[in-house]
Amino acid sequence: MKLSLVAAAIAGAGLLGALPAAQAQQKFITIGTGGVTGVYYAAGGAICRLVNKDRSKHGIRCSVESTGGSVFNINTIRAGELDMGVAQSDVHYNAVKGQGQFQKDGPFKELRAVFALHPEPVTVVARKEANVKTFADFKGKRFNVGNPGSGTRASLEELIGAMGWKLSDFSLASELKADEHGPALCDGKIDGFIYLVGHPAANIQDPTTVCGAQLVSVTGPAVDKLVKEKPYYAKATIPAGLYPNNPQATQTYGVLATMVSSSKVPAEMIYAVTKAVFDNFDEFKKLHPALANLKPENMVKDGLSAPLHEGAVKYYKEKGWVK
Repeated sequence: MKLSLVAAAIAGAGLLGALPAAQAQQKFITIGTGGVTGVYYAAGGAICRLVNKDRSKHGIRCSVESTGGSVFNINTIRAGELDMGVAQSDVHYNAVKGQGQFQKDGPFKELRAVFALHPEPVTVVARKEANVKTFADFKGKRFNVGNPGSGTRASLEELIGAMGWKLSDFSLASELKADEHGPALCDGKIDGFIYLVGHPAANIQDPTTVCGAQLVSVTGPAVDKLVKEKPYYAKATIPAGLYPNNPQATQTYGVLATMVSSSKVPAEMIYAVTKAVFDNFDEFKKLHPALANLKPENMVKDGLSAPLHEGAVKYYKEKGWVK
């Protein structure tokens, strides 16, 4: 109340016009990400840092929110409670089509793509003592399937569906968040977990360092079928020696992280975010190792099922990246 009285007093004294334009018209944009130890949170933080650097020019203050992940972000954007969010390309695709986890609510017609980020391989990690060599070895074991609302959980359900499994084929299907699965593995509470993430990632680094956890290749007929039938999947390799105690390359498949918004979010706000990232692209790539190999020409098209947001299109046309 006090603040509004002060503002009214300033306006009444004819002083509002004396304030800098950006200060008088402060706008806010919130980006939904994932767990605080994951790459989504780091990427969202990197984007906000670059947006806030030029706040005096565009008057937009960017903040990042730790959330339950891809499905949560898209549902919350749909509800008008988030402006932007990070989402796996498969979840992004399902939201556009109104299928999978979005079947009940139908197609999200206002969903808009802004740009793609890093690849996210399906990453499966086993306790060293669990005697697991392939994903099929987890049958009858304690496995963290990911929290409801995460893209990881959606991908796990698609994988076991292709294998003809159900969640009951694990002796325990725990629903820990990404920040909790490493400690649970090292404490012997679970035998393995799945996580779709850009590499290197802190919550893969921790269990491989602390308790010698092993990365498990995810290959076979079910994976081949998924990659062939689903446009958002591609084969992927996690490099040898990227993590302690894992000298071997890990063969798997995965998706892309994508930045999404809604057509209801004003074009000038999305334009400002897009401009902040690509005008400071070398700096952006240095803000997290998973962003290091990004190329603008791929980011404006790969993994994007929703139409591009008009604010992003404006910037990409200026750069000659889209017609």
